[in-house]
Amino acid sequence: MSPVSHGTSESRGEDRRLLRFEPHLPHAYETIWPALTTPDGLRGWLAEADVLERHLGGAVTLRGPGGGPALSGQITAWDVERVVEYTLSGLGRIRFHLEPVGTDSTVIRFSHEYTPDRPGSAGGRAADADHLAGWHRSFELLESALEGHPAAPPARTDQRLAALRASYTPPAAAA
Repeated sequence: MSPVSHGTSESRGEDRRLLRFEPHLPHAYETIWPALTTPDGLRGWLAEADVLERHLGGAVTLRGPGGGPALSGQITAWDVERVVEYTLSGLGRIRFHLEPVGTDSTVIRFSHEYTPDRPGSAGGRAADADHLAGWHRSFELLESALEGHPAAPPARTDQRLAALRASYTPPAAAA
């Protein structure tokens, strides 16, 4: 399994944050697309899809691993085997843009735009650390699922997630 590079965060106005990842996976985009856009694929690394209408404007309801809360919304971008974007209440907008690299490798240009629960808290960095760690771990789980080892629900709450959160937490400012 190749390491997932750290994601980045930036401010989008006063109350919005944008996170970005660009994992490079050693799999063809035809293999990755179903993992991002089908109930069986999503279940292996991200969430249960209670509802998933696979087309632009389609309804979607995702439930976190281990029976987490349901997040409903719609598919706000859909370009078969290239781009899927889910806009979910309580989570914001998540976008996966697949770019093939040769015939057996793909870069996912991922973005997550959201409003922190506590706008302005440390410039949104505290919320970013949680989200960045969660997405980082999710991309590790995606790669594992693509290798034939789908995640069990506790995989998102393990020590690895805590270590990732610490790696994304900015050092305290000197007094």
